[in-house]
Amino acid sequence: MILLQLFLLSIGLVINASTPNSCSNCGDSVVPYPLSTNENCGDKRYKVYCNDEELEFISATGTYYKILRIDSSANKLVIRPSLILKNTCYSSDLLMGGLLLDESLPFNISTHNTVLLFNCTSNILQSPLNCTSNSICRQFEKNVEEGSGCRNTLCCHYLKDSAMNSHKIRVKIGSCTSYTCLVGFTPDDPLETWNYGIELQWLPPN
Repeated sequence: MILLQLFLLSIGLVINASTPNSCSNCGDSVVPYPLSTNENCGDKRYKVYCNDEELEFISATGTYYKILRIDSSANKLVIRPSLILKNTCYSSDLLMGGLLLDESLPFNISTHNTVLLFNCTSNILQSPLNCTSNSICRQFEKNVEEGSGCRNTLCCHYLKDSAMNSHKIRVKIGSCTSYTCLVGFTPDDPLETWNYGIELQWLPPN
């Protein structure tokens, strides 16, 4: 009997040792492994933050972005784009240079993101972006209150493909001063179905 108990105990220890240590929920948000909200759970390389029961991701510049959803089976999460300040055409993270990820961490910006840039200088026309009157940025500035301060500025959109830097969405004075982003956008999508967010993916733990 004692031998059986010892055997069952050893099996339990092996199972516990191999089971990932997931963190507790943050408000209503589940925090799946390997994401980590503190030193005692998850993998500390996959750090996220639980602030006032809201799960947030922090950029390389120390800017917090609300996590909208997580798909742990696909190693992806979606964060809310920086807001465009009311009655302006400036993103709230403009002074930080936009969204910048720490390249030493296992996160990058996926290729499922369509970025809309606003209040750009004419230098942007040298880039292979869609800055025509048919660009979807025109729909955003015309029909979405958040974009109303950007009306009649030079705006563009582009799909963030694998040939581009996968760790930043850059905005700055003298270039483009604001942005938003859509996940999984296709050209036929009507405005009311646009899925706002920035999809990040992570490399699985070794």
